[in-house]
Amino acid sequence: MCHITTLGQRGPRIRRWLHKIGPMRPRRLGAELGKSVVYQETNGETRVEIKESVRGQDIFIIQTIPRDVNTAVMELLIMAYALKTACARNIIGVIPYFPYSKQSKMRKRGSIVCKLLASMLAKAGLTHIITMDLHQKEIQGFFSFPVDNLRASPFLLQYIQEEIPNYRNAVIVAKSPDAAKRAQSYAERLRLGLAVIHGEAQCTELDMDDGRHSPPMVKNATVHPGLELPLMMAKEKPPITVVGDVGGRIAIIVDDIIDDVESFVAAAEILKERGAYKIYVMATHGILSAEAPRLIEESTIDEVVVTNTVPHEVQKLQCPKIKTVDISLILSEAIRRIHNGESM
Repeated sequence: MCHITTLGQRGPRIRRWLHKIGPMRPRRLGAELGKSVVYQETNGETRVEIKESVRGQDIFIIQTIPRDVNTAVMELLIMAYALKTACARNIIGVIPYFPYSKQSKMRKRGSIVCKLLASMLAKAGLTHIITMDLHQKEIQGFFSFPVDNLRASPFLLQYIQEEIPNYRNAVIVAKSPDAAKRAQSYAERLRLGLAVIHGEAQCTELDMDDGRHSPPMVKNATVHPGLELPLMMAKEKPPITVVGDVGGRIAIIVDDIIDDVESFVAAAEILKERGAYKIYVMATHGILSAEAPRLIEESTIDEVVVTNTVPHEVQKLQCPKIKTVDISLILSEAIRRIHNGESM
């Protein structure tokens, strides 16, 4: 749901308003809930009403992304435009999990939806965004205004050190080569070993669409007679292999997003086969869609640790293995510093 924060002139006293409940707690900054209303019309349209003057104010719109992503995006756009129309000085979006961040690359005849959303936010009136652990850091280049990409790793690292017994006997695991850089960062900070899972169990329909068969395997009849394109063999991933020793160790799988958990469950089974005696999964954004809680509960995963960038109270009730790390402190501090013009 969408939440709003307004700030007056810069100084030690900060007044702000929020709409509805989000990961940032207003009491951390001595804030007040603002006077605004967001609701759905009977025909499904979103309506926003600002109930007090925001002229010349710094506005922080705090928007968590629930299961209904598109409704949340429309709330954010309409609210930003309403505040722009009401002559707010600055409109800053606090979006802990930025939606459509996985659609930041061109796939066949698809589109880069993340770039489209960035353009829409700018057009609606946003002048700044605070977010956390973008799926790709290059996404910041899609925006025509500043983006502060905060990091949740200090909170997750603290959890590992304080809540995982004998964590010195752990190894940080990347469930794919794409996650190796993030896993390496965790391993270096904790002075632990690193393991990478490489390969795949079988060829899935999604893999067929990832461009591994480009250029085409046969010559295109429409090519100019004098031009011969080189033929390229299709990619073929090897069988699943664990690069690194996990035998008799605690395996900690790290990633930025955990949504469909099948890949994490498969990785946990491989690690169990290789001798890991306890398996944790750490991620910033716990979306946990569909049957994720049930699959986690029935899997060999011992614990899934995520932050509260995305609401997942229902999933926690369904699966006691899911644990939450609160990151409201860093969001609150980011708001305070931006309002007071301090360095981030």
